[in-house]
Amino acid sequence: MSTVHFFFGTLLAGMVALTASASLAQEGPIKPFKDELFSRFEVLETKDGGAYEVVDYQELRDINGRDSEPERRVKNAYVALGPRRVQENETLAFSGRTLDVTRVGPSQGGAFTVIFIHGRGGDRRLGVNDYTFGGNFNRLKNLVTASGGTYYSPSVKSFDDKGAADIAALIRYASEKSTGRPIILACASMGGFICQAVSRDATTIRILEGMVLLGGPPDPGLPSTPFAKAKLPVYIAHGSADSVYAASGQTEIYRKLQSAGYPVRMSVFNTGGHGTPIRMIDWRKALNFVLIAHK
Repeated sequence: MSTVHFFFGTLLAGMVALTASASLAQEGPIKPFKDELFSRFEVLETKDGGAYEVVDYQELRDINGRDSEPERRVKNAYVALGPRRVQENETLAFSGRTLDVTRVGPSQGGAFTVIFIHGRGGDRRLGVNDYTFGGNFNRLKNLVTASGGTYYSPSVKSFDDKGAADIAALIRYASEKSTGRPIILACASMGGFICQAVSRDATTIRILEGMVLLGGPPDPGLPSTPFAKAKLPVYIAHGSADSVYAASGQTEIYRKLQSAGYPVRMSVFNTGGHGTPIRMIDWRKALNFVLIAHK
């Protein structure tokens, strides 16, 4: 579906008409939230008109300086707890299987939906923790709810066909609840296998707006999937020193897509490890890119 005709209407249409360049990716329908803290990092290198960027990351500054307890609790300045008022734990039933989710925002009629898929060892709590990962999930919750959207953080039972089927069912459920408005799927680490499976589900990608991939496994087959054939936007974030999934694999896929004129962006966090993209991704920039780029 086209983004232009839904809630954001003329604003989004105007942005598309202006440009699809990376320089305006930060602008769009998602309203600012603490941008001075989360969008201030220096870009060390850009390519492809800004579609590819290397972002400055320094552990002493971005973990030790940002957290009151490194990797456990971010400083209070990075957090606003208003979304907790519209946060609920739910158990949804799909075709004889259940899925535990945390929902933040309206249960129906949301202007758009973001679904976050955790990696191995996680559950729904990870994607709604206000204080870990430098407060970046708290920012995501604030960005989504302030712009009238709904956010889901499900507990993925397995990273196989059954787990992917659960998330495909959640995508269909969210589409029904929002009467067909945009849905963005974000997958972190091993959760990327869920995004890979969904990208091959021709039925589900018809109701998907795009994807955000955070430190995930490379998918050499992505350019030939139904997802890619539909030219759905993808935003890739990866640490340059990731020891689990090397950045070079995702960079190669980015290059294949970008050279074909595909709507793709990639942010590489210089010296960052496997968990760095979850902490450092500029969610407003990523979500606005997906919403604007899908035509």
